[in-house]
Amino acid sequence: MSTANDIRQTFFQECDELLEALDDGLNEIDDGISDDTFSIDTINAVFRAVHSIKGGAAAFGLDALVHFAHQFETVLDAMRAGDLRPNEESMKVCHRAADHLNDLVAAGRENRTLPGDSGGDLAARLASLVSATSPSADAGESEPTFDFVPLGVAVSPITIETGPTTFDIRFKPARALYASGNDSALLLRELGELGAVSVEAETGRLPEFDLLDPAEAYIAWELTLTTDESERAVREVFEFVEGMCELDISVASRAEANGAQTVPIQLAPQAPTQAETGSTRGGGNNGAPREKTSDSDGPKATVRVNLDLVDRLINMVGELVINQAVLTQCVKDAGLLDRGDLSTSLAEFRNLARDIQESVMAIRAQSVKPLFQRMARIVREAAELSGKETEFVTEGETTEVDKTIIERLVDPLTHMIRNAVDHGLETPEDRIAAGKPATGRVTLSAAHRSGRVLIEVSDDGAGINRPKVFQIAVDKGLIPPDVQLKESEIDNLLFLPGFSTASQVSNLSGRGVGMDVVRSAIQKLGGRVSIQSQRGKGTTMSISLPLTLAVLDGMVVDVAGQTMVVPITAIVETLRPKPGDIHPLGADNLVVSVRNKLVPVIDLGVVFGHRTAPAAISDMVVLLVESDNHTSWALAVDQIFDQRQVVIKGLESNYGHVPGVAAATILGDGNIALIIDPEETAHRSGAVIDPGDLALLDEV
Repeated sequence: MSTANDIRQTFFQECDELLEALDDGLNEIDDGISDDTFSIDTINAVFRAVHSIKGGAAAFGLDALVHFAHQFETVLDAMRAGDLRPNEESMKVCHRAADHLNDLVAAGRENRTLPGDSGGDLAARLASLVSATSPSADAGESEPTFDFVPLGVAVSPITIETGPTTFDIRFKPARALYASGNDSALLLRELGELGAVSVEAETGRLPEFDLLDPAEAYIAWELTLTTDESERAVREVFEFVEGMCELDISVASRAEANGAQTVPIQLAPQAPTQAETGSTRGGGNNGAPREKTSDSDGPKATVRVNLDLVDRLINMVGELVINQAVLTQCVKDAGLLDRGDLSTSLAEFRNLARDIQESVMAIRAQSVKPLFQRMARIVREAAELSGKETEFVTEGETTEVDKTIIERLVDPLTHMIRNAVDHGLETPEDRIAAGKPATGRVTLSAAHRSGRVLIEVSDDGAGINRPKVFQIAVDKGLIPPDVQLKESEIDNLLFLPGFSTASQVSNLSGRGVGMDVVRSAIQKLGGRVSIQSQRGKGTTMSISLPLTLAVLDGMVVDVAGQTMVVPITAIVETLRPKPGDIHPLGADNLVVSVRNKLVPVIDLGVVFGHRTAPAAISDMVVLLVESDNHTSWALAVDQIFDQRQVVIKGLESNYGHVPGVAAATILGDGNIALIIDPEETAHRSGAVIDPGDLALLDEV
């Protein structure tokens, strides 16, 4: 049986899903404001998400969360009733309310409370939205409360207040209702929020205590509800338990005072039901129709698994891959590879290990959508602090990345987003003077490219002021004043510790801590970050990351007697160049002609110090690799051993970052091989040649 902590944890996990649905719904409403195309179903879905969070929070005594959700819910209820028309101003308040709701959920999860004045001004703004449409509305009105009456005790009908329409309701739960985690008490409490309710419990089916089955549903309920709401609203209370109860709702005559004895009832807080928390059966699903729960056409079954168990499984799969490589090497050394049956079995073992690895990695893969939604809040806060009008656009939200990578991307992306708003975008006045729209645009995108994940933060601002960046670096003593730097080298000055272009310290920037932290964090993930900027048109910052931190396909090569691994996803092709295809460029550089295109050549043996002078390129094998921004290099190696799947072993925790080296791996013979980062290796070698020089040589 689940413990209270397990149920609480499940509630907060479902809150994450509901908050995601809430953010999606608000964005959909935003998109439809200008042309009045937003759907009432979307508003209903947003309302249900907030309502479900509120209901679950009440079960755990999270009063601050319940009260704020109730205020937020009142505004959304006015929207779905047509009393409040969504506009830019009201949606800004709703987005801020969603952010604060997120904070309250996080505080509840961590058993802490927010500062006493937190959310006070926001609650007042929510109340003002409702009061503007209905002078009698009160966003902070109290909710009905009840005193608990033990099961088996006859309950006299109660009347809380009168209303214009009265419904007679008979509600008889089935065993399946409780088995699925629902609770009649919470459903009755939700009815109490609609208006005046009278409740009678039918306890005639209760057996003797010794014969009581805790999982059985013995009690039925006769209710009289007087409310301003429609019958549809009343039925919505029970929509998540459809098929798990007997329900009869009929419209009675207008209610009249009957002098019945008033008995206050409090329904004891219980675990959140799936109706309250928006489970996979329906709630908080962007207004989609509720899916059936039968085995034939129901939603796919899911199970929550401790992440530590998944990590352990991934490590075991890594060891399985290493074991497969060791076994293959042993068979090869014994000269038994010519045996057909043995060779076939080894191939099947290798394929099985790969299939298991891919399946396990799919368990950890998650879309970047929740991460992007968090960044939307950062944009709103940064825009408000800087006084800039900002539009936030996301692309590729469904791109899947390893969960560990997503979690460790939050801080780097936060820095980049804030820099894009604070440093990248101009003020509305400056944008208008430059012939741009007053509202700036920040775009966050993600995509799979060449076996890696490429995440970009772009703005349509003024671009990097390179003379100013150069001068600041000189004034701070970061570079000598007489040094000659290319544009790309000036851009990279932004990554130096202590560098900042802000003229004064603010809540957003100016302390010289930011982009160096970004680069360090990305390098620890085996990735890299780069900048591209065009003066007057904007800046794009790119993060390139491995799809996973566990296993990759690599080309095992010989470099001056050392075994190294080049990621196969970066290799476009392999070739043996002829002497006539190789050309000198300057005093130290060589380029190779590949289909009338000149590509810089890098001797890996020289770059990593395994030989002092370059070998004859015509006697070597060249690996043509391409970077994320489509820049090409030719990596020269002595020979190619094999192409195989290798297990990634990070160096950061035990050794530190090595320029040009992404990680290490254990080979089948037990030796350790370094996995190189082709792009960083090219920068380390100094082979990053200006494209203009290559174009000039092409013309010659």
